[in-house]
Amino acid sequence: MAGELPDYYFRVRENGAAVFRIDTENRQRRIEMDQIAVVNIRNGEVKPQGDRTLSAADMAEIKAWMAARQALLAARDMDDIHRAIDYLNLTTQWVQSKASDDQLEDVTDALLLAMHDLRSVLVRKKADRLMQG
Repeated sequence: MAGELPDYYFRVRENGAAVFRIDTENRQRRIEMDQIAVVNIRNGEVKPQGDRTLSAADMAEIKAWMAARQALLAARDMDDIHRAIDYLNLTTQWVQSKASDDQLEDVTDALLLAMHDLRSVLVRKKADRLMQG
């Protein structure tokens, strides 16, 4: 492998990660991964694995990873929303220029309900922001 390996590896899971300490300083010069904790991004919980006690360095690394992961997930959320706007525009163009009557019959009610729901939430949230500001 090129370069130095990190001291920790985070195996991403649904709500966080399993945390491993990386060890290459053994007789066989193999990469050993020792699971030291499980973290939950949603509630910030860090559970040491087994009877293990996490060091200050372990906790600092875990907290740094959690902050970086939360920032990445937030950026992905915003990217998804911008993609949704693009899809709405593409859908409008498709409806106007390409959709057949049968295709429109198949999707119109679902699209109208979804757009009505979205519009209602957006209007309410905007009103809340205006009332606070």
